[in-house]
Amino acid sequence: MDKQHLITELQSNGLQVIAPSIGVAGRRGGAGPSDHKAVTVDGTTVMVPIYTGTASQSPYTAQVNQGRQAVLEKADQAVATVEFPRQPQFYQLQTAEGIPYWKIALLHSHDVLATTVLQTCMRYRDPDTACQFCAIEKSLEADRTIARKTPEQLAEVAEAAVRLDGVQHMIMTTGTPNTRDRGAAYLAECAQAIKARVNLPIQAQCEPPDGFGWFAQMKAAGIDSLGMHLEAVDPQVRSQIMPGKAEVPLSHYFEAFDAAVQVFGWGQVSTYLLAGLGDSLDTLVEASQRLIDLGVYPFVVPFVPISSTPLANHPAPSSEFMFTLYQQVGAMLKQAGMSSADINAGCAKCGACSALSTFEA
Repeated sequence: MDKQHLITELQSNGLQVIAPSIGVAGRRGGAGPSDHKAVTVDGTTVMVPIYTGTASQSPYTAQVNQGRQAVLEKADQAVATVEFPRQPQFYQLQTAEGIPYWKIALLHSHDVLATTVLQTCMRYRDPDTACQFCAIEKSLEADRTIARKTPEQLAEVAEAAVRLDGVQHMIMTTGTPNTRDRGAAYLAECAQAIKARVNLPIQAQCEPPDGFGWFAQMKAAGIDSLGMHLEAVDPQVRSQIMPGKAEVPLSHYFEAFDAAVQVFGWGQVSTYLLAGLGDSLDTLVEASQRLIDLGVYPFVVPFVPISSTPLANHPAPSSEFMFTLYQQVGAMLKQAGMSSADINAGCAKCGACSALSTFEA
């Protein structure tokens, strides 16, 4: 099986880990690739849903006994060698106040530092506005993070992650505050503090602010690339899956994309498209082309259900659907000369939550 098919199938179906003796259980809840774990498959690191119980329907298994390597099997046939990451060294540290660094930021993939600077969202607690796939406050309720990371804390952790673990870029996302800037002001404040401490490329992620002048302020503060996530495109799907965000019209997103590209540069603005929420293949392909034409990277990712959310039992998209989608979007990226490798920082640059980057060439 070629790597493109293998990664696509793993991200759609997940991986059943047998006798996990090295702490490979995935994240539970949160704002990032929840219930996923970094797995290196034949030299490529990807984020994969990990199952350690008996409920998994995945045809893929990995027996982990000693060390971090395992043989990946499908139907009792070896298909690849996989390796699980080491525990980051910066996880062992804590602030002067006694807050563990891992409550402030986490290692994603193998070289990316990620944090949610504000772990609360104005939409989350109201079923009439909450995104049905989101678990942003679950990790807060479970005491696995803190509600507000200060700029000083983030700078301290970022410096340690670069020095001890070789982190190459950083992602800062945020729950949406009830302010017109939608978190842009605080993200800029955090970026400025980090860049004063360590030279680390940063992507910030937020909803489009009401005033697009924030983009220049974010850039001036040290933010190198920007993510504004659509997740879904079809108006009916948006209103059903994320009723609060759906009140922000698509036209506002695309106006924001256009304005952001003028500031951050062609290919330095990206958006998540969560395949499997209800958008058709044609809808996702057409949206991706429109985004690429604007200079925005369409980071197409398979939706995988997150535990303790309203969509916990929603089916993941089939690997066949994802492969076809990747082929078409990858061809458009290639034709436009747009590459995830050229992005300064962020989810699309990392690429571990999607197989799309393997279809660019």
